[in-house]
Amino acid sequence: MRIESYQFGKMVIDGIRYTHDLIIHKNAIQVDWWRRRSHHLILADIPSLQIEKPEVLIVGTGKFGLIKVDDEVIEYCNQNTIELIIKDTANAVDAFNDLQSSRKHIIAAFHLTC
Repeated sequence: MRIESYQFGKMVIDGIRYTHDLIIHKNAIQVDWWRRRSHHLILADIPSLQIEKPEVLIVGTGKFGLIKVDDEVIEYCNQNTIELIIKDTANAVDAFNDLQSSRKHIIAAFHLTC
């Protein structure tokens, strides 16, 4: 899976255009992803994290980085040896694409707007 492009409010993955926040799993894309507290990411917003047990969690915090990652997410990743990458969405896309060749199990959550 490769992210071909990202612009404010739009992401193209393997030729398919997405216009809502999303989570990329190992073999699927969860569309219309939303957080319980809008611009604040809590552990409950990514239930698949505890089920899939990825090696890497990438959080795209939006074009301007408005999403804030709660300490409970950071602690969970630390306790479960999950590499946590938090970047504005454009840079998170680059990190995601760079890691694709590593064959690591990645979950990536992207906020596409602010």
